[in-house]
Amino acid sequence: MPDSTPVNGSSPTTAPSGPRPSLATWVAGARPRTLPAAVVPVALGAVVGMGEHGARWWTVPFALFVSLALQVGVNYANDYSDGVRGTDEVRVGPIRLVASGAATPGAVKRAAFAAFGAAALAGAVLAATTSWWLIAVGAASVLAGWFYTGGSHPYGYLGLGEVFVFVFFGLVATVGTTFVVLERLPSLAWVLGCVAGCLSCALLVVNNLRDIPTDRDVGKRTLAVRLGDRHTRWFYVSLLATAFVLVAVAAVIGPIGALAGLVAVAATVSPVRTVLGGAVGRGLIPVLGATGRVQLLVGLLVTLGVALTA
Repeated sequence: MPDSTPVNGSSPTTAPSGPRPSLATWVAGARPRTLPAAVVPVALGAVVGMGEHGARWWTVPFALFVSLALQVGVNYANDYSDGVRGTDEVRVGPIRLVASGAATPGAVKRAAFAAFGAAALAGAVLAATTSWWLIAVGAASVLAGWFYTGGSHPYGYLGLGEVFVFVFFGLVATVGTTFVVLERLPSLAWVLGCVAGCLSCALLVVNNLRDIPTDRDVGKRTLAVRLGDRHTRWFYVSLLATAFVLVAVAAVIGPIGALAGLVAVAATVSPVRTVLGGAVGRGLIPVLGATGRVQLLVGLLVTLGVALTA
């Protein structure tokens, strides 16, 4: 218990209300390894505008900021909601601010709302200069991010997390970026949105595969818990395979340079071998980083390939 005895006649000191995390702790709590899921769809959505007359390139930084802020907001919101429920008390992987006691629940909740608010402000700029319908899309994104693990019936606990990730960090982020750049929705944007969605889902699936034992114990029925260990491993592989099939489809309906993304197949060998080899717990942590690198590599190669051949 903190000592509150007066010193030299001074008034009693007040105990701090809670931990004061360092900047490094907040950064770790934002889960940087998940950020490729926010960057890649924006890059893919933006490159659809290459070679198009009247493309509004100034909107891309705003779209990227919105995507990153939403990702960070979702991560903090999950940290808060899982922490106050007690479902993060036994967890392997990156630091959880609330569960570890590194930050108070209130501070993490405010951080989540701050990130969502920042995304809303940048999104409002895009809506004001493009279409006010984007306000509805943005509101849906924030609500989906919060209720993923928040509220009385979080859908992330019902096995629907992959649906959220595919829709919002795949289709919405990619197609939305294309829309603010071109103010229309070419078919190529939808295909690339599916590529981004599959890769983002693969990252979530690995995370949930690692957490199957602890999630099952606390009643968190993720899709991985529902599918079971073996089927979840093959689901991860199928998501990566589908992403590369869709890259080939993108090359058929759009610039042939999209085929450059297939080079990234080589980067999947190690994580796929680890997953199919039966790694569990901490053994799957490197797969998270490797999957993030696959995302970035696909995004970079497809973006460069399309830009050079558009």
